[in-house]
Amino acid sequence: MKVTFFGTTMLLFDDGKDQILFDANVTRPALWKYVVGARVKTNKKAVDKLMKDYDFSRVKAIFVSHTHPDHAMDVPYIANKTGAEVYGSSSAKNVCLGGKVKKGRIHEFRFGEPETVGDFSITVIPSKHSDPTPISNDLGQTIDKPLRQPARTKAYKEGGSVDFIVRHGGRTILIRPSCNYIEGQLDDIQAEVMFLGIGAMAKMSPEKVDTFYKETLDKVQPKKVIPLHWDDFFTPLDQPIRGMPRIADNTPANFDSLTRACAARDMELIIQYPFITLDI
Repeated sequence: MKVTFFGTTMLLFDDGKDQILFDANVTRPALWKYVVGARVKTNKKAVDKLMKDYDFSRVKAIFVSHTHPDHAMDVPYIANKTGAEVYGSSSAKNVCLGGKVKKGRIHEFRFGEPETVGDFSITVIPSKHSDPTPISNDLGQTIDKPLRQPARTKAYKEGGSVDFIVRHGGRTILIRPSCNYIEGQLDDIQAEVMFLGIGAMAKMSPEKVDTFYKETLDKVQPKKVIPLHWDDFFTPLDQPIRGMPRIADNTPANFDSLTRACAARDMELIIQYPFITLDI
């Protein structure tokens, strides 16, 4: 199975027959637009190019981890272009309804109940967003009516965060988009591969980082660890890839921390750059 990373937490799973997309962040508004709450809309030209270049013709489903713009803003457009089913929270449903996705193709999460798409089985479990920041301080707030573009960045409320357990061909992959934990949540979950969000980890105390690793790496025991949410999502994808600006995070320090944590546990760390496809 091949997995292509498109930055932030956008992942395309492809088993040669069907494709599953997790999150959709091709349009990447500048930081100042987040700060002032400017109106934003999907960059259709950029999305069309990416879908053509990477052949999104077999996307059967889109799963939305939460409804901040860097995760959900482009979901309706891609869903309409591909005909994919969308799985998300009630907030994701309103993002899609505002984008004129047909109601029958929008499915609210059923926690703990596997969704079957082709040979994929995806189980959704509650998760926890990274700690609040000045531009991400709406945790737990919901989008309660259809959200039409152009919409203010601040209108994309978090809407609740989730993780995804992906099973295919006897393999298990865990996607944790956010850098946080719910104590004991992963006690009975193990996976060969773990996509692990590390965004804003540099803002956490050393004690919390240590607990984060205990509640993720130590519980899941993955053989391979692939970090997510480390690239600068305020910069367009056609520009050179770089880590988050220091005002928001410290990507080199996060990579160093995760490298040491994986080495201590004899786990393979793979840093996957945007547009790179891995065979897992």
